[in-house]
Amino acid sequence: MSNGVVTYAAADFHEPAPGRNGGTLKVSAASDAGSFDIHALSNGNIQWLGRILFDCLVYQDEEGNISPWLARSWEISPDGKTYTFHLRDDVTFSDREKFNAAALQTNLEHMRDPATKSPLAAAYIAPYLDGKVVDEYTFEARLREPYTPFLDVLAQSWLGMISPRQIREAPKTIATQPVGSGPFLLQSYTRDQGAVFVKRSGYHWAPAVTRHVGAAYLDRIELSYVPEAMIRFTSLESGQSDFALDAPAQNAAAIRANPGLVMRSRIRKGNPSRSMTFNVEQAPFDDVRVRRAVAKAIDREGLAWISGFGEFLSKADLLAANTRFYQPENSALAYDVAAANALLDEAGWTGRDAQGYRSKNGQRLQATLLTYDNPAFPASVSVAIQADLKKVGFDMPIEMLPLTRVTEKRYAGKFQAIASGYWHTNTPDGLFVLYHSQSISTAKLIGQNAGRFRDAELDRLLSAARRSRDPVELQKLYRHAQQRLVETVPAVPSVESQVLTAYGQQVKGVIFDTSHNVPFFTSIWLDRGQP
Repeated sequence: MSNGVVTYAAADFHEPAPGRNGGTLKVSAASDAGSFDIHALSNGNIQWLGRILFDCLVYQDEEGNISPWLARSWEISPDGKTYTFHLRDDVTFSDREKFNAAALQTNLEHMRDPATKSPLAAAYIAPYLDGKVVDEYTFEARLREPYTPFLDVLAQSWLGMISPRQIREAPKTIATQPVGSGPFLLQSYTRDQGAVFVKRSGYHWAPAVTRHVGAAYLDRIELSYVPEAMIRFTSLESGQSDFALDAPAQNAAAIRANPGLVMRSRIRKGNPSRSMTFNVEQAPFDDVRVRRAVAKAIDREGLAWISGFGEFLSKADLLAANTRFYQPENSALAYDVAAANALLDEAGWTGRDAQGYRSKNGQRLQATLLTYDNPAFPASVSVAIQADLKKVGFDMPIEMLPLTRVTEKRYAGKFQAIASGYWHTNTPDGLFVLYHSQSISTAKLIGQNAGRFRDAELDRLLSAARRSRDPVELQKLYRHAQQRLVETVPAVPSVESQVLTAYGQQVKGVIFDTSHNVPFFTSIWLDRGQP
């Protein structure tokens, strides 16, 4: 449903019954992350890849509360600035290094080391000041300021634990020969082609929430990178592959109609996909009336069909519908061409030029949309936006550049509007990551507030939410923050950020990770019939 809170059955996150050991699972994904250094990436693949090779300190439960994983328990000081973790004493990395307090300290330092160039993990633990090894299995983390999302972010795949020996002695090898404590080991990797993972014997510390006991069931996972959507579909249909991690939306109906296949569609927590983010420091988007008009002129249902073929839920507010403290705010930015025209009139764009575009003082109402060729944001979406805006007299040329150039312009603020994509996190603090003024990039910070948006009231609400541990107060703060965002319009939401997966009926034990809503491979097993 697109107009309310979305929840999933608790059973989706629990292994239903013990599975059968053995077998090779053949999996396809659309593209390669290019590295296995989870701390150095923000790539979406890490959501599932991280769970194959690595473990986290904590895990969210079915309700989004924090539960144990490598940390058995923890205490938080009354001022919210000291976290004392009591760790498991039976966990090892695959190079036989122990997971202990010193290993945790090494990992936190690696996440924020400038040499790691982390666009995500470093930002998520930015309030971390320093840590103390109290004894071998007790670690004290001290924060600069209270930061309630600290435990939530530590549950995410990008913040998994890497062998401290590898971090100390050979950090450059993490990219292609990672050493984790997870349920599988990387056996081989060929860039842009694929990877092979093999079961780690002796693994016995899966998160309790999953109800999985012992080692993974599968002997091997053979992962192939297949950019062509049609090939991912046909290889699944023919049985050449068992599992499509990026199931093509255009084939979803055919997958559902096939009795031998299963289709699953899940919403990622955090921020929905945005059709564009405005640079509020440049005309014409320094005027909130123009930003609101553009948001109301875009037909989101149309965009949802173009990008998702009926699989994606359209979105008119700025927090994902399955995120804690989500409050639907659908009406303020709802599709309304008449209201968009009235707002542009009010902003003074009342003239018309020979081509029918609006003008003011002889200047055409125009802004360039910066984009790149991206399967998650097809060029057809930009063209549809351009056509919608033309109907209200707004001229939006499209500039498509290579991703490296787009990224360069994005961090330098050299654009008027940028085609967005999504930024997923497992907490409503995703709003701080994208829209707080402290998230604007600086020489020292890779920030995600690309539009250089500053709003004192929003900053106050999101900062207060970081300090509070009271659910009633948090509900209120996040409700007001969501209202403020649809009033100030730093970006245009388009659709929920959705994970589409498909697999053959022979694949059993598919459950979903509580933070990322991606498949959790430790519990998967194959039922190919008795030999």
